[in-house]
Amino acid sequence: MADTKLATTSTGPVASSPSALRSVNRQLGASDLHVFPLAMSGNVFGWTSDVVATNAILDSYADAGGNFIDTADSYAAGRSEIMIGNWMRDRRNRRDMVVATKVGKSADNPGLSARALTASVHASLERLRTGYVDLLYLHVDDESVPFEETLFAVDELIRAGKVRYFGVSDHTGNRLIEARIASGQMGIAPMVALQNHYNLMHRGEYEGDLARVADRQGLGVMPRFALASGFLTGKYRSRGDLAKNERGGEAAKYVNRRGHKVLSVLDRVAASHEASVATVALAWLLTKPNVVAPVASASRPEQVADLTAAARLQLTRAQVAELDRVSA
Repeated sequence: MADTKLATTSTGPVASSPSALRSVNRQLGASDLHVFPLAMSGNVFGWTSDVVATNAILDSYADAGGNFIDTADSYAAGRSEIMIGNWMRDRRNRRDMVVATKVGKSADNPGLSARALTASVHASLERLRTGYVDLLYLHVDDESVPFEETLFAVDELIRAGKVRYFGVSDHTGNRLIEARIASGQMGIAPMVALQNHYNLMHRGEYEGDLARVADRQGLGVMPRFALASGFLTGKYRSRGDLAKNERGGEAAKYVNRRGHKVLSVLDRVAASHEASVATVALAWLLTKPNVVAPVASASRPEQVADLTAAARLQLTRAQVAELDRVSA
């Protein structure tokens, strides 16, 4: 859903300043967050991207109208959040950004007990140099803790203004239903977002049960690994290509007959739009129901343009159908 207004609440801004908020922005589920349809992942910040590279990547993203940053307390042992927080402080743009972080996997506060979750959020707020996060994800499905305990702890953080909305990651459709029922029975805030592994090469996990539940609950869907560990950028077409990059091993499973067929169609569609393969792969995700913003990372600022271009690329129905068919 497009939006052209800046909304505010008692806990802070909704999304972005008028200069950054573009007509392409989408409403995130049932929340009043309006975000750029490409979330910039912080998973490489503090790992393969140093401070200079991270700042340049985020500057390029913001210059393109981006306002949605995705990180986690476990990324680079918290360094990702620190670098994002320092960037927002230095640019004085916290009110323009929608910040999503995840808790549950940190070494300091593992799991989703009320104690661990609350401590994790407070630590994230300190690293991010902010008083609130716009979207909190439960990074794991911690079945050792009663769902009610976790949900109540999240609700307390929402009531305290430290978290605005929450979602889940790596949960089954049945667990999403359990969470909705529990939230209703307890009279607490329901989730608004789902982040799950979903791309042209990995469709089965999301399409089907999860997609149906997300649709019924009106969840905003943020596909992660949106470029299949870099395979859908087109840079890995042979075993030799895999050896040239330190992260090539993650894409090795896609260098096969099916993968080559998908890349062949992506090449053809990209050429017709004078776009990159990565742009088309992300644009395909944006045609799917309830998908709000794929999550993708850049290791260099010059890669950002191909990612953000997906927000404005309009694929034809025939192109979407062909990509659906070849990736099935």
